[in-house]
Amino acid sequence: MLRTRHPTRLLGADDVDAALELCARDPAANVFVASRILDGGLGYGSTAAHGWFSDGRLEAFVWTLANVVPVGTGPASWGSLATQVHKVRRRCASFLGPREEVLGLWGETGATFPRPRALRSEQPLMATRTLPSRLGFGIDPRVRPATLGEVDLVLPAAEHMFTHEIGYRPYTGSVTFYRDSIWRLIRQGRTYVVVEDGRVVFKADIGSVALGTCQIQGVWLTPEQRGRGLAVGYMASVVEQAMADHAPFVTLYVNDFNVAAVATYERIGMERVGTFATILF
Repeated sequence: MLRTRHPTRLLGADDVDAALELCARDPAANVFVASRILDGGLGYGSTAAHGWFSDGRLEAFVWTLANVVPVGTGPASWGSLATQVHKVRRRCASFLGPREEVLGLWGETGATFPRPRALRSEQPLMATRTLPSRLGFGIDPRVRPATLGEVDLVLPAAEHMFTHEIGYRPYTGSVTFYRDSIWRLIRQGRTYVVVEDGRVVFKADIGSVALGTCQIQGVWLTPEQRGRGLAVGYMASVVEQAMADHAPFVTLYVNDFNVAAVATYERIGMERVGTFATILF
C-alpha cells in the first residue's frame, strides 16, 4: 500500500527563518508569535509550534504554548493541524488570531475542547505608522515608562485590567509569577504609566515586538477618570513613545463592543487592518 507522508511536524530551531518569513506576510496579525520565536520559542526541545508543509515548504503553522495561535493557516491545513491542537486542550487558555483562521481551526477541533466561556468573533485589528504628533497631539509628559521600583504600583492596575477583560484573576495562589511577568515588561521599557498620588491611574504595555512591529496590550484607565477624554492624550503619548522606543509600526486589537476604545484609537490615527477572534476557556 502506498503511504503518504504526514504533512505536519514539530517545528524546531532549523525552522526559525521559515516561520518568521510566514509571520512577515502579515506582521500586524502575527507579531505576537514572531516575538515569541525571536525570544527563543523554537529552541532545542521546544513543543511550541507544529507546521504544515507542502512540497517540503512550511506553508502554515499553529502556536500551541498556552494559547492556540494560527499563522498562515487555511482550509487545506486546518484538518492536519487540528490533530496537534487537540493534544493541548487540557492546558489551553484561548484561541486567538485572525478571525477566519481561528474560527476555521475551531471548527475542526471545538468538539474536543471544554465549552468556551466567551467567543469574541469581532475584534478590530488596528494599526498606524503615523506619529500622533503629526496629527496635532502633543505628548503628555505624565505618560512615561514605568520604573522597576514601581512594580508594586503597576500590579493592582494590571490585575484589575486582566480580571475585567478576561473574567478571572491572572493568578491563583502566590502572586510571584505574575509579578515577575510585570517586572520583565518594565525592565524592557514596555510598560507606560501615569502615576498620581502614589498610584497608577493609566497603563499600557507593549506586549510583543518583532518584524518592525509592536503590539499594545493591557490598556487600562482607572474608572474614576473614564469619560473625561483623557484616554486620547494618554494613548497618543503611548503610541508616539512606542514608535520611538520599540518599532515604527504600532498595532493592537480591541473588542468591537468597546466603542469608546475604538473611537479613541481612531482619533489618534489608527486604522482597521483586519479582524481578530478570541475564544476564551
